[in-house]
Amino acid sequence: MSVQPDSAGRYSVHAFEDLAIGRSESLMRTVMERDIALFAELSGDANPIHLSESFAAGTRFGQRIAHGMLTASLVSAVLGTRLPGPGAVYLSQTLTFLAPVRIGDVVTARVEVVEMVAERRRVRFFCECLVDGKAVMEGEAWVAMPPLAPPPGSA
Repeated sequence: MSVQPDSAGRYSVHAFEDLAIGRSESLMRTVMERDIALFAELSGDANPIHLSESFAAGTRFGQRIAHGMLTASLVSAVLGTRLPGPGAVYLSQTLTFLAPVRIGDVVTARVEVVEMVAERRRVRFFCECLVDGKAVMEGEAWVAMPPLAPPPGSA
């Protein structure tokens, strides 16, 4: 997944003024074995519950599961690419992991505007990840919105 500029080199960016309470956006991703291996390599989290079939078989999950932070990173993808999108700065995140994500699960990451602080250009989002309609992670994020850009040609 990547954010690409249009043919004129512009990115689709939402301004604080474009947002409203209740506005939401989501993305879906199938968690693959390769995702887990790459996340383990990148993060350094080589917990065998993620990487070893034989180890994971002896856990309460009975099989390998994805890293919780891999699932949570899908929220970051929504915030950074869709709502509010490029230019927004992630300030904080709370997370509660509710259920495991397994290889092959299709995760829907969703964010929804729940609070806007105009004087500081801050937005609070409810965040959740779902598998088959069941919440596997939820929390909230605060995001700082960039200043409103002046219209082209203004000085």
